[in-house]
Amino acid sequence: MSEFKIQMPKLGESVQEATITKWFVKEGDRIEEDQSLFEVATDKVDSEIPSPVDGIIKTIFFAVNALVPVGDTVAIITTEDDDEPTKIDEVKVPVTELEKPVVQSKKDVIEPVQIGAPVKIIEPEPVAEVSEIKGTRFYSPLVMSIAKSEQVSLGELESIKGSGLNNRVQKNDILAYVDDRKKGKVSSPAAEVKTKENVAQGKVSISLGASDQIIEMDRVRKIIADHMVMSKQVSPHVTSVVEADVTNLVLWRNKAKDEFLAKHGDKITYMPVFIEAVARAITEFPLLNSSVDGRNIIIHKDVNIAIAVAKPDGNLVVPVIKNAEQKNLVGLTKSMNQLADAARRNKLTVEDYQGGTFTITNFGSFRNLIGTPIISQPQVAILATGSIEKKPAVMETPTGDAIVVRHKMFLSLSYDHRIIDGALGGAFLRRIADILEEFSIDREI
Repeated sequence: MSEFKIQMPKLGESVQEATITKWFVKEGDRIEEDQSLFEVATDKVDSEIPSPVDGIIKTIFFAVNALVPVGDTVAIITTEDDDEPTKIDEVKVPVTELEKPVVQSKKDVIEPVQIGAPVKIIEPEPVAEVSEIKGTRFYSPLVMSIAKSEQVSLGELESIKGSGLNNRVQKNDILAYVDDRKKGKVSSPAAEVKTKENVAQGKVSISLGASDQIIEMDRVRKIIADHMVMSKQVSPHVTSVVEADVTNLVLWRNKAKDEFLAKHGDKITYMPVFIEAVARAITEFPLLNSSVDGRNIIIHKDVNIAIAVAKPDGNLVVPVIKNAEQKNLVGLTKSMNQLADAARRNKLTVEDYQGGTFTITNFGSFRNLIGTPIISQPQVAILATGSIEKKPAVMETPTGDAIVVRHKMFLSLSYDHRIIDGALGGAFLRRIADILEEFSIDREI
């Protein structure tokens, strides 16, 4: 028999940690390859993680609601083969540490459990409110628990010089700070620190009426809220808008949709055409397909278009069409329909969310004309497509100008002004509109 480590997978380019929301197995269970082990959640994806092997669950290191760094070992599975057992180092900790109420990080505490023994997973306490916004650094659940019990504010945490990797604050750092504060070597949190903390967390003073209702955000909404605030703080947003005449596209789709369905087995919507236009424009303006890494700009070779899709519960997910620049309209339609269907049935995989380099969100699906979308980090731009409406327009004819009815829509592009200036962003957006306006009404299906 040998032992197989199950590690927390990387669930997106910018994702460094994920929360375990559910376990489908317990220690001692026999499992098969591809059987779901646990469910995880990040700001980008809720996904079930399957087992890559057959075997028996030997050890589970994390409880439900534990926040686990990418790459950490979540569980160990014993497999039946001819290989010698793989040695797994056990981290021995004092009994006093195991008795602490919060056990969320394998690096802090690992309590090996023998096969067949009752599962012993210590459920984590709710973390202090300060854990919702981590500031500029990551803080482990153990550090956050100590901060809560010792009433260490986020402002104080940010001021502590950490001894861990990338200046991360470790247990001994915060305990030393608390000890120094008790001895008067550091001042107690001042009123202005609390004010700054509230601002950082988006808190404002609110007057409540007797009939007002308070509804706590669900987990997904909290994650989305944090991600949106982070995006606005990270990159300066600029939004440009153009109006495109898509009459030819509308007439072509009305004429071709039944034949397209009969020939290819998929319904043709406007979105695959928008994706095609964006992919073409990106090949001409590659800087829009990039990310910012400190003082470096990373221009991505592949054009991977993320599409915002509404779920039945009202939340949005953003699956990715990989290598969109290499697909024709039929391929884009099939990819789009498959991802949209999987999203609405909660069947998207981790891979479906990864690698996005540019995002499109369709405000028109809600009959909205225009919008200013927020960039999905670490991308540098996002396109919003508005509702298509009939409008009067002035057109030149052989006999002079005439007012005619045309199908028009607004396109709005939000872009990261750190690397994309108005001239580049405006030219890119205008190119997308031109491609849509040049769509041939006689295009073959």
